[in-house]
Amino acid sequence: MPQGDKSKYTDKQIRKAEHIADSYEERGVPEKEAEARAWATVNKDDGGGKHPGGSGRGKSSTHPAAHEGGAVGGKASASRTTEQRSASAKKAAATRKRNAEAARPSS
Repeated sequence: MPQGDKSKYTDKQIRKAEHIADSYEERGVPEKEAEARAWATVNKDDGGGKHPGGSGRGKSSTHPAAHEGGAVGGKASASRTTEQRSASAKKAAATRKRNAEAARPSS
C-alpha cells in the first residue's frame, strides 16, 4: 500500500477529514496544509484506518483532539474577577452585534 493511500479508512473517517479540511480552509490555511492537518487529526482521534489491516483495527476512539479546547479557557477565566469576566462578556456581545450589523446586506 503506497504512502498516502486512504483505502483503509472508513467512509465516516473520510467525511470527518473533509469537514476538518474545509474548516481549516475557511480560516485561510492552504489546501494541501489543511488536508494534511485534517488527516493528522483523524489519525490522532482514531489511530489510523479502521478497515481490516489498518493499525487502528479493534481500538475504540476516544476523540482526544475534540477535547483539547476546553481546559485552557477554564483556567484563564478562573483567574479573573467577576467584574473582569462580565466586562469581557459585554465587550464580546457588542462586537458580535457590530459584526452582525456589518454583515447584514444593505438593501
